[in-house]
Amino acid sequence: MSDQILEITSENFDEKVINSSVPVLIDFWAEWCGPCKMLMPTIDKIANDFNGKVIVGKVNVDNERDIAAKYNVRGIPNLLVFNAGEPQEQLVGNVPENQIVDILNKFI
Repeated sequence: MSDQILEITSENFDEKVINSSVPVLIDFWAEWCGPCKMLMPTIDKIANDFNGKVIVGKVNVDNERDIAAKYNVRGIPNLLVFNAGEPQEQLVGNVPENQIVDILNKFI
């Protein structure tokens, strides 16, 4: 995992996501999820390419069930883009990089 990617937990969610001054891309994932592992290189690349413009974080749904439930995350991988503390866009599945980039560019 890239050094640019934050581990998001219930303890730091408000600070890192809700109160962020820049858009935040959250990847909801689990260790056992094959498509999540396939998406990981794309998320790493986006974290590096958007460093300083977007915060990229990962939420392990097995450890952070409350966060997943609050945002109705039922299938993974599940990407949520937050802007100004509110969820704005959601992408489910192994989404192509260009689709994620297009959405992020709307908020920066």
